[in-house]
Amino acid sequence: MHSSLKTTFFDLLPSVHFASMRWEHHDWQELSIRTNELLPVRSRQDSGVMITIFDKGGMGYGSTSDLSEKGIKNAIDQAYRWASLSRDKFIFDSTQLKMPKEISTYQSNVKQAWRSVDLKTKLDYLRSVYDGVTDPDVVDCQASLWHHRLQKTVIATNQSEQISDYELMLPQLSVTVAKGSESQTRTFGGHAYTQQGGFERFAELGFTPDMAQTVADEARELLAAPNCPEESMDVLVAPDQMVLQIHESIGHPLELDRILGDERNFAGTSFVSLDMFGKFQYGSHLLNITYDPTIDTQVASYPVDDDGLRAQKTHVIKDGLLVRPLGGGISQQRAGGISGVANSRSTHWNRPPIDRMANLNLEPGDASLDQLIGQVDRGIYVKTNCSWSIDDSRNKFQFGCEWARLIENGELTNVVKNPGYRGISASFWRSLKAVGDRSTFEIMGTPNCGKGEPNQAIHVGHASPACLFADVQVFGGGSLGRARLFLYVSR
Repeated sequence: MHSSLKTTFFDLLPSVHFASMRWEHHDWQELSIRTNELLPVRSRQDSGVMITIFDKGGMGYGSTSDLSEKGIKNAIDQAYRWASLSRDKFIFDSTQLKMPKEISTYQSNVKQAWRSVDLKTKLDYLRSVYDGVTDPDVVDCQASLWHHRLQKTVIATNQSEQISDYELMLPQLSVTVAKGSESQTRTFGGHAYTQQGGFERFAELGFTPDMAQTVADEARELLAAPNCPEESMDVLVAPDQMVLQIHESIGHPLELDRILGDERNFAGTSFVSLDMFGKFQYGSHLLNITYDPTIDTQVASYPVDDDGLRAQKTHVIKDGLLVRPLGGGISQQRAGGISGVANSRSTHWNRPPIDRMANLNLEPGDASLDQLIGQVDRGIYVKTNCSWSIDDSRNKFQFGCEWARLIENGELTNVVKNPGYRGISASFWRSLKAVGDRSTFEIMGTPNCGKGEPNQAIHVGHASPACLFADVQVFGGGSLGRARLFLYVSR
């Protein structure tokens, strides 16, 4: 943020209880290849500010991409007008808000900045990964490099100031093979390797030509595999599927604004209520879920959230017990002072902060992958989400995966296709019987978790080891096809 913007903001601001200005500059670029054709390079940049005002019990926002004095004044006037109009109608008394005062700076750990690498080098690198697929049965192959740089400054009348510079990267590859009327698709990491860092992160994550052929081989192997059986059995879930499991059946139901009813119109409610915290056994004693903003490569690591609350690693579920929601400072005060986390986040300069998942991780246990497999008499090992369906209270779910292998008498045996499993959130987590150690732990994330009205798609991090669950309803084949149809219709 230019110093002139700060001066303009404070010079034009009327006397109010509290006000802040958030400036953001976004720089996106995506390079893609599909079916051996380079797609048009997609690039976009924009900048703007969001003004927030609390005054006399009301609250209002104003945003603009016009960073002139006139533009800033119009945004301030808009925020002040909405604060005035909401004074007698607001859901809580904003004069009681205690906004934190924090001064911080943050920058992603970048060795080779995206923009420092010329376009030809980036395209040659992408082409080298794409050309690593040589399987003759491939009917579709897509590969891309996605980059997002976000520069942000937040200033407030309580003398808070946060300056941040994030670089986010996502490598993506999917391969579809077909014979006759059947096809199977495998993806690299389930499109869930969004991380912070520079161009160097692509190779560090294994986005290489050798990886591409492995993905193609697994897709071709699925074509010849039998359908997943339908029965109750142990399920060993790989980290790239645990991302989805944590996200949907822990992350969303624990968002405090959802619990308070804010998301009811758009994304549903939650089976969790305020009186459950400190009392409800969400999972087995092996379940430890943390909000963790401290892993530098994870996509949602930061020192302070958009409302100025200091971010610190803390448990939201400890030894299976539900201990705190995913709620920022404003939601915490609305909920009577319940302890939450620093996760009030916005996706863009023209969106207000709301309670969002950030880095929500499942802490490692003490079992190697071989030890997890070795304790299973009859079960299945599943990887990579391909369909998800969960009710609007984030309770009953059924998820489909791309790839699976049966586990029989403590050993991995046959590959099976179209695997799926279903359950009820708390019952499923209470069936957690073993947690993988650090050697099975992977840091992952997604760039496009959607929430809010108007919608906000934001980056969310999840890290997890492999996890073993007992007596889960598993299904496949035609049953998974019906699940996918239900998902399509319900969305």
